[in-house]
Amino acid sequence: MNKGFFKIPDVKNEPVKQYAPGSPERAELQAMYDKLWNSVRDIPMYIDGKEVRTGKTERVKPPHDHHHNVGHYHMGDVTHIQSAIDAALKARKQWAAMSWEQRASIFLKAADLIAGPYRAEINAATMIAQSKTAFQTEIDAACELIDFLRFNVKYMAEIYNEQPNSQPGIWNRMEYRPLEGFVFAVTPFNFTAISGNLPASAALMGNVVVWKPSLYQVYSAYVVMKVLIEAGLPAGVINMIMTDPAETARVVLGNPDFAGIHYTGSTTVFRSIWKTIGENIHLYKSYPRIVGETGGKDYVWMHPSADATEVAVALIRGAFEYQGQKCSAASRAYIPASRWKEVNELLGRMLSEIKMGSPRDFSNFVTAVIHEGAFDRIVNYIEDARKNPDCQIIYGGKYNKSVGYFIEPTVIVTKNPKSRTMVEEIFGPVLTIYIYEDAQWEASLELVNETSEYALTGAIFSRDRYAIETATIRLVDSAGNFYINDKPTGAVVDQQPFGGARGSGTNDKAGSKLNLLRWVSARSIKETFVPPIDYTYPFMK
Repeated sequence: MNKGFFKIPDVKNEPVKQYAPGSPERAELQAMYDKLWNSVRDIPMYIDGKEVRTGKTERVKPPHDHHHNVGHYHMGDVTHIQSAIDAALKARKQWAAMSWEQRASIFLKAADLIAGPYRAEINAATMIAQSKTAFQTEIDAACELIDFLRFNVKYMAEIYNEQPNSQPGIWNRMEYRPLEGFVFAVTPFNFTAISGNLPASAALMGNVVVWKPSLYQVYSAYVVMKVLIEAGLPAGVINMIMTDPAETARVVLGNPDFAGIHYTGSTTVFRSIWKTIGENIHLYKSYPRIVGETGGKDYVWMHPSADATEVAVALIRGAFEYQGQKCSAASRAYIPASRWKEVNELLGRMLSEIKMGSPRDFSNFVTAVIHEGAFDRIVNYIEDARKNPDCQIIYGGKYNKSVGYFIEPTVIVTKNPKSRTMVEEIFGPVLTIYIYEDAQWEASLELVNETSEYALTGAIFSRDRYAIETATIRLVDSAGNFYINDKPTGAVVDQQPFGGARGSGTNDKAGSKLNLLRWVSARSIKETFVPPIDYTYPFMK
């Protein structure tokens, strides 16, 4: 029971370490990488606070060296899915009743553990099994996850402090209850921070969670669970399972206590989940909360007044950091004809300097894509463009999967603004550019707006403030995260709350109060101090 109105510790964004040559963090991370690389990790499921091993294992394959073995994880079946649900529901009453500051302390401690003793481990695990460079890993697995954990506590306190007004003789209160039932968290391979935040944000608000991480991210998900348990997370609050996706959805979405889904992944899967929820709506005790962030076909648009170097750097970083495997990655660009020669020369010079290989070599800018299925799908787009008379591959286009799933950063120029690689999400290191006539710059904005079914991120570059205002207005529905003179990637918690609309999701803005509000069911309480004792009103006399 609370005995005070508690003020949480001051919250600031976690400083990003640079891993420069000779720095202590570089040496520590390289040593941890080597330690994990030369060991074999046995990764269990976590159900009701217990490690669960089935003996049915799958190997963890580093994408940049898929012959190497760094561990295995234990696959579960339908019984484990049900056990996770049962464990969550068993934990619900006590967890929901826990004082908010006690819940907050767990996640604040988890943030400090990641910032300190677990930083190198969670970063090295992400580098190895998700093939991220050291810097991309630092801003994801360390800094963004720490920010989510800390700022979510701040948002929770702000939500609880939002109370209704009261009139004389009445005290009105708002109680922010967790959802009735359990939350299903489905997380992607590409961001360890997202993987940790989706179950943790719902749990922070008093919910219990069944968490199914991507099978290509369980190596770092294991570290997340270790941290949460060390931070004091009670048994059953978050249950991590590695199970068949379709079977998991069938069991979870068919349960009457299913209360909501926190999802990041493909648009097709999310739509299928939504459809199933609709078909099962009569089964549930309450209407489930559906929160999802899915795909993107993110753009960079250049006005003739923009600086060519700024645009070229934004394209290189926005399109090719983490091999284009960010929901926000730049995948299509619109460049004015008068500036194309300059932008093209800069792109060529920068791409000629880029190195590709293992993330253990800190001089590499790009590494491998996540798995063979992704490799084959991306290559299909490249080869389709190679055969298309409207398209020309001007940089990259080569690939090899004999050792790792390596695809060169690839730049395509198209004469057709609606060609396949301008429209469909690729989720790989492929950028397609359409060159428009300068006089048609306003018309080109309509192309940007109408080409894709997605609306996640977008960037415009201009030094003409009238053009900036015009583009901002014309592209109002095209992106949930809109950047002016910056690349369309790199959203920071509490600075650029993240999420998109259209086919990109429900735009519930991770990294803000908006997201946490989805995981509570408010109850209004009115207390009258001196109730009336006469049923009549003055107007009746």
